[in-house]
Amino acid sequence: MYWLDDDLCFPHPSLAGEDGLLAAGGDLTPERLMLAYSNGIFPWYDLNCPILWWSPEKRMVVNPHTYDPPKSLKNFLKNKPFDFTWNCSFEEVVRSCQKSVRKGQEGTWINEDIVSAYVELHRLGHAKSVEVWQNDTLVGGLYGVQVGTVFSGESMFSSVSNASKAGFVWLVQYLCSNNYQLLDCQLYNDHLALLGAYEIDRVDFLKILDDNTSLLG
Repeated sequence: MYWLDDDLCFPHPSLAGEDGLLAAGGDLTPERLMLAYSNGIFPWYDLNCPILWWSPEKRMVVNPHTYDPPKSLKNFLKNKPFDFTWNCSFEEVVRSCQKSVRKGQEGTWINEDIVSAYVELHRLGHAKSVEVWQNDTLVGGLYGVQVGTVFSGESMFSSVSNASKAGFVWLVQYLCSNNYQLLDCQLYNDHLALLGAYEIDRVDFLKILDDNTSLLG
């Protein structure tokens, strides 16, 4: 693992450990965050730890142009149980993700520094959100960071059944309609796999990013 200083740079992602941990330290300035995302690196850490930067060997992704939602979810969505908006209530979505209780997880990695950093990325036009509404109430959503034609999802929440799943499907369809190349879901979990995400090698993921971004600074 590499320790970052004030210089705006990262080690190459291929130098990450087996668990995907690449570096620690640095800051959450927009410049560093965008350099990280444009090179397949993202922050994820506990409140009592230094900032940790990751680039896993396997990357969970969705190709928006070939995506086919699970049949049960397609049938559920035919009834149009929700309304959706794009990038209209970003901070509310982030804070709802922050408050979301997750099975087997104590607390949240979305601390106030993370909230402030991503709200600033949103202000600068780099971070975007999907909002899921039911009877004019925000019941689900997700947010992430846009790098070229790649959208890197960060977190999602749901306060009613299937709201986050519906938001995920809506996002993939939006990305397809707007000619995005890939939805980056970062790390494997069973929930994402059931929604249709799959893993690709880091080298393949980085090739896709290279079509959209510059090399490491």
